[in-house]
Amino acid sequence: MLSPCVARCGLNDEDYCMGCFRHIDEIVSWRTSNEAQQAAICQQLTARKALFEGSENQHILSRDKWLAAEARLTDKN
Repeated sequence: MLSPCVARCGLNDEDYCMGCFRHIDEIVSWRTSNEAQQAAICQQLTARKALFEGSENQHILSRDKWLAAEARLTDKN
């Protein structure tokens, strides 16, 4: 499944991207998620977009944030 990324990355205070509306953990794990997991994430995006409407990017999706999410996800496995 194609990534819902729209190349407008910026995280709100809860670490959701204001471009694609995925949580940083979902972004980091996208490539290793199976198609059913990806579809489940995509099904939530429209509702998240409505929920976050008017919100702004608070934080750039930095390499440090990416690595922290990657480490957190690795620890879960």
